[in-house]
Amino acid sequence: MTRRAAIGSAIALGVASTAGAASPAKKPLVFAHRGASALRPEHTLGAYAKAIADGADFIEPDLVPTKDGVLVARHENNIAETTDVADHPEFASRRTTRTIDGETQTGWFTEDFTLAELKTLRAKERLGTVRPESRSYDGQFQIVTLDEVIDFAAAEAAARARTIGLVPELKHSTYFTGIGLPVEDRFLAVLAAHAYTRRAPVQLQSFEVANLRYVRGKLPKGGNLRLVQLIGDPAQKPADVAKAGGALDYRAMVSPAGLREIARYADIVAPNTRMLIPLAADGRLGAPTTLVADAHAVGLEVCPWTFRPENRFLAADFRSNAGPDARHDAGSVAEMRRYITLGIDSFFTDDPALGRLAVDDAE
Repeated sequence: MTRRAAIGSAIALGVASTAGAASPAKKPLVFAHRGASALRPEHTLGAYAKAIADGADFIEPDLVPTKDGVLVARHENNIAETTDVADHPEFASRRTTRTIDGETQTGWFTEDFTLAELKTLRAKERLGTVRPESRSYDGQFQIVTLDEVIDFAAAEAAARARTIGLVPELKHSTYFTGIGLPVEDRFLAVLAAHAYTRRAPVQLQSFEVANLRYVRGKLPKGGNLRLVQLIGDPAQKPADVAKAGGALDYRAMVSPAGLREIARYADIVAPNTRMLIPLAADGRLGAPTTLVADAHAVGLEVCPWTFRPENRFLAADFRSNAGPDARHDAGSVAEMRRYITLGIDSFFTDDPALGRLAVDDAE
């Protein structure tokens, strides 16, 4: 029995929870969260290659700058957990403490390294004990630049005769502007320099607001770059709003009035999955909210984040009894299908093969 057949035979786990739900009008797009990050160290060419091979429609490079202003693919500028920098005695003195968007962190930060120095490091799995397959690739991949990710996507698209979209995220824009490394124009310049990103679909994400508004003002009408407003913890504020002393929080941003305002500058709203279907007191999925319908009513697409295949990340009704770190592929597929019935337009997953299965085999 193939992996696909084995998972399919176990999908009865989710049938009861989706029974009676309307089928979506179109298949949602599968976004590879940091690449196939359940299976390879995140934001590496290995992770992106696996994601593309497994059928992802888009790959995600989170972006932070180097000391010399090059945008590289890292989820955070603190690289202590995702590289072997601690094993390099020549960089020991660069370990430091920074406050970034109100959070104090200790580690090594990309803005203190040139690209050439970062290229001497190797990536490692952030969730080591949870993801042993990914951990087995520790030390095999370099940190890559946005230019390199684009070139790789273009080559893969040509080889596979299908378009591969990019869904980059600008990290900590306000912080980087404050230290003299603004990222928005750097990002736009890189896109403009590549034939592939002048025509392929690109969706730019941010948890902040001002940077998206700024980029919107730079875009020609009818272009291939769309904007995604990420939504964080409802009680928190976007970093740029907090820095400016504003009152707007994420809870207000997903109200009907807040969504109407987002639609003035963005094309897509991207909340946490549990903002669409919250967990009940027993850890199982509860009743859906109206967020998908509210967003669609003002012309916004909806792209929740992030589906992960390990039991610890699944809603209780989709877990196996194999322990919190065990993968449960069938449960993950069933959980994604439950969200697909809401009419979402796309979604992020750490395992695009499961996302592809959830989309393509959904009834």
